[in-house]
Amino acid sequence: MAKPAEDGFFMPPEWAPHARCWMQWPCREPLFGQHLEAAREAYAEVAQAIAEFEPVTMIANPEHVVEASLKCGPGVSTFSLPLDDSWCRDSGPTFVINAAGEVAGVDWKWNAWGNLYPDHQRDAAVARAVLDHLGMRRYAAPLVLEGGAIHVDGEGTLLTTESCLLNPNRNPDLGREEMEELLRQYLGVRKLLWLNGGVEDDDTDGHIDNVACFARPGLVLALASSDPSDGNYATLSDNLQRLRAATDAAGRPIEVLPIEQPRRRQMEGGRRLALSYINFYIANGAVIVPAFEDPQDRHAYDTIQRAFPDRQVVQVAATEIVYGGGGIHCITQQQPAGKPAA
Repeated sequence: MAKPAEDGFFMPPEWAPHARCWMQWPCREPLFGQHLEAAREAYAEVAQAIAEFEPVTMIANPEHVVEASLKCGPGVSTFSLPLDDSWCRDSGPTFVINAAGEVAGVDWKWNAWGNLYPDHQRDAAVARAVLDHLGMRRYAAPLVLEGGAIHVDGEGTLLTTESCLLNPNRNPDLGREEMEELLRQYLGVRKLLWLNGGVEDDDTDGHIDNVACFARPGLVLALASSDPSDGNYATLSDNLQRLRAATDAAGRPIEVLPIEQPRRRQMEGGRRLALSYINFYIANGAVIVPAFEDPQDRHAYDTIQRAFPDRQVVQVAATEIVYGGGGIHCITQQQPAGKPAA
């Protein structure tokens, strides 16, 4: 079968128009523990916030459909499907478009962030089930990848991290050059910008969506730390240096808007919460941004509003989501507007 790029498909930027947002209802009880009910409330609040701007579909285990529907309210539809976990950015399809306005989906191999969890077979089937439901062309990719590990500007440039994509727990037989070629073939990009890694105690091995993202071509929002004694300082500083020295696929220098990370907080077992303001969702006409009851919340709001002057910035409490290992971007997956490619 031809690759997406060979058929004229490419991954659009997240600020391109959406047909809807896909999410998955929290169901892995050992992951959230005592925070499970609060996490479900937080997922519902995110879904409701997005639904003010675009349609939202919440995928839920059959036994959780009624609960998800009641908590999310009438503005959010549900889709019954067996699930292992609740991170649609990673286990859902990555959508691609072509010049004719058709939309297709890439179905990556799935091994639950390097076999972090042995029971992940149902999530491995989510992307295909969604694409079948939409009657949309499916490209089965030959590599393990999660949607939170990549971010594009829609004009040929992709952001990612070495700590995740080159981790042997995903694709031990693939080197950097082979990985780059596959991403060119399946996402239609021309240039990859490799950052160092992610934040401390991130179960994803350093997904890009916790540390940097494009706000428009040539402009990147990046998580920063001003405290040399902080465990994230060295990695985040290195990321900033690489971005400031980089050019994109069009040859433009990268403008960087740093956002100071929230203060350090720990889970009950002592691990650090992977809190990040970069982990937001761009909706039609809005940006849904995390709030952590932190002094930096307002600065993050102002910086993101400056980066997206034509969109409404909506802050939603997200700490309970982070107890599960991700953020607002991790639990969402945008479907670009357009007709399904058969």
